[in-house]
Amino acid sequence: MVALYLDTNPTELIIQGKDMNKKISVKNPFCSGEYVVYPAHGVGKVADITKQTVAGSELELIVVNFAKDKMTLRIPMSKAETTGLRKISEESTMSDALATLKGKAKVKKVMWSRRAQEYENKINSGSPVAIAEVIRDLYRSENLAEQSYSERQIYEQALDRLANEYAVCENIAPAEATSKILSILAK
Repeated sequence: MVALYLDTNPTELIIQGKDMNKKISVKNPFCSGEYVVYPAHGVGKVADITKQTVAGSELELIVVNFAKDKMTLRIPMSKAETTGLRKISEESTMSDALATLKGKAKVKKVMWSRRAQEYENKINSGSPVAIAEVIRDLYRSENLAEQSYSERQIYEQALDRLANEYAVCENIAPAEATSKILSILAK
């Protein structure tokens, strides 16, 4: 007979049986109370890691709250990696994203609808560097021509995503993070 149970540490699974006593690590990189990034929605906070029975199967779910959108997502632990759920970026990744903002804008000479689709894909990738590229390419200083409504919407969405992650990474207010990003762009 083989017995399976979780140790006091929720990331350890113990298998005991005849001539067997093994500890196996279970992949659970998320903890309640920490901030995470869900690519399609941005920065959220892990509210709980819970088990729930759905259609007769017991699933381990990561409950993520997005306070700004007043939304809660329940992501199966087994699907967390494939959905792109990840921890807040390291300082080095955020530095790369901020360095990207300092670069020269690269605007392709294709139709706006095609560029807009590419920008949306970059934003929804969840990569801070890709989001910074969108911000850099769509940024307009005060003395340049006006943006179209759709350009402005995409720009603001990208700015909001990067500023929120930067704010959590640096432990500052989102408004302060936004002003720091805008000061980098203005140089």
